[in-house]
Amino acid sequence: MNRRTKSAAELSAEKKTIEVTERRKFLKELSAASAAAWMAGTPTQIFAKDDAKHETIKQPPATADSCILIWMAGGMAAPETFDPKKYAPYRVGLPVGDMLSTFDAIDTSVDNIKISSGLEHVAKVMDRATLIRSAVQPDLGSILHSRHQYHWHTGYVPPQTVACPHLGAWMAKVLGPRNPVMPPFINIGQRLEGVGEKEELKAFTTSGFFGSEFGPMNLPYPENAAESVRPPKGMTGERFSRRNQLFKKLVEQNPQREYISDYQQESLLRSVDNAYRLLSSKDKDAFDITLEPKESREIYDTGRFGRGCLLARRLVESGARFVEVTTEYVPFLHWDTHANGHETTARLHGEIDRPIAQLILDLEQRGLLDRTLVVIASEFSRDAIIEGKPGSNANDQATFKVETVNEPKHYGLHRHFTGGSSVVMFGGGMKSGFLYGKTADERPLIAIENPVSVMDLHATIMTAMGISPRTGFLTEGRPFYVTQDGKGKAVQELFA
Repeated sequence: MNRRTKSAAELSAEKKTIEVTERRKFLKELSAASAAAWMAGTPTQIFAKDDAKHETIKQPPATADSCILIWMAGGMAAPETFDPKKYAPYRVGLPVGDMLSTFDAIDTSVDNIKISSGLEHVAKVMDRATLIRSAVQPDLGSILHSRHQYHWHTGYVPPQTVACPHLGAWMAKVLGPRNPVMPPFINIGQRLEGVGEKEELKAFTTSGFFGSEFGPMNLPYPENAAESVRPPKGMTGERFSRRNQLFKKLVEQNPQREYISDYQQESLLRSVDNAYRLLSSKDKDAFDITLEPKESREIYDTGRFGRGCLLARRLVESGARFVEVTTEYVPFLHWDTHANGHETTARLHGEIDRPIAQLILDLEQRGLLDRTLVVIASEFSRDAIIEGKPGSNANDQATFKVETVNEPKHYGLHRHFTGGSSVVMFGGGMKSGFLYGKTADERPLIAIENPVSVMDLHATIMTAMGISPRTGFLTEGRPFYVTQDGKGKAVQELFA
């Protein structure tokens, strides 16, 4: 009996049904922790003991004062960006198994480092970078972007009984603001309403149990950021002040006290005060990218992401502690290259190349790069035929399941790959022109030298910022650490 081959439309519908089911399960598991965060009491900082030396662990000396996370949302393919492999040019009939990279490799400013064509500007600043080619992600079963993004941004695999703080919230809480007027945690470029997995994204783009004052200031459109730090149009300063006082009074008299703890309410009030202080300050000019010289704006203006990089530089100059700039996660768009992978990646190269390189050059020219840690990362890499990593039982989420390339939409890396990805780090005490780790040259492109887990990568970032990976807080009577169970270990070879 002949078996009918499913059409691409049927496979796509089946894939979406599986994803919807998994997302609903994901949200259900998170809802209890999210609600509990509003009832959480005052988190109390604890300092883990070094079991070998029986002494309290001290915070490490910081090599960076600020951190900019460049988030390639959706799964940036390492073989198409920072770890090019054998190039397979497009042709009808090309076996999918022969696609390791669909872009050829180009030289960089470092003799032993090549990256993908399309990133010519970034290539020129790689002598300021540490390139990790052996980052690995855990097998979380069904490889949902939401689960892996939650894990990367918080260090914890959902579900958790505690609302986990974002990395930026940890820095805001432990280190405090660099400038008391400037929000210590700012998120640029990601819409949390009206697109795809909005609730899943909200689950980790928070301060968790730390409280509202340590949460992100969300600026989805960098060109409109200045509007976020101005009173409503036509409102006088006196009227704005009265409205602020009225809002605080409403919060203080909140009749639903059983739904929010005293600590969380006080944190909310402090966040209101912080916002009012910013709107009344000259520092709000940092949010207005139109104040940048025209020549500078034009270099960065490759789209919303590029303008976000310019805004991030201005905010760090004005004292922001942690800024995330994202290409934005929307299912099946941007780095979520399930179809037209090569064409989409070529477009993304054009959007990220100049802004990232200019950000590094600008920070360096202003004397800020040495104390600003810039990290380029993504939730996982991609491959043409392997979902997850060798041996994984993860559902294959590729839209096109073909053996040969028959048309342009088949050309590219469509599957989620967790066995080896790339992370780039600039400044902040990291080595310059340094290559760390290696992936195999032939499939499977797994990390074969110096694998770096998400937990140890976080430990490295936190150590650079002057936060011990074993720093923790007691919340609801249980210890909670900046790296899972306080076990993260910084990769010391990366530090200058």
